[in-house]
Amino acid sequence: MRKLFIGILFVGTISGVKAQYGSLNDILTRLEERKGVNQHLESVNIDNKKFVFIKDEADHTERDFIVIKENKATYVEVFDDKATGESSSNVFSGDIVRNRKNIISLRADMLENKKVPIPVTKTLLLTSQDNILYLIDINTKDRWIDESSFSKTKFKK
Repeated sequence: MRKLFIGILFVGTISGVKAQYGSLNDILTRLEERKGVNQHLESVNIDNKKFVFIKDEADHTERDFIVIKENKATYVEVFDDKATGESSSNVFSGDIVRNRKNIISLRADMLENKKVPIPVTKTLLLTSQDNILYLIDINTKDRWIDESSFSKTKFKK
């Protein structure tokens, strides 16, 4: 009788652990998606995509754009001064390299068609969450959203 009880308890424990493993695996998968880790986005085409980053500071608003066309990229910075209402911009151009692990390297060495001594470089992680493409700056953790995704989500009712 005692061996039967221990056997039933053992089988029940094993099945309970198996059920918990399944739910833990689902939770870990969602967390990995949120962080951008272990996503297989090699087949996602980023050609002719425009990514947007908006940063609101106390004295100015910064809007940055990355436009990707094949292996070329344009990086645009737009600064809006809140006190005067004036805008200024910098337009950089350069190249972009994408590896198989969803890492995108941007190197913009031309400022309005003039070579700059120190190029603007960014290392970005391509990620997707809720069918929206993002670029996450690996150094600053800034999130760049795909403009077409932003336009769709903005006007949903």
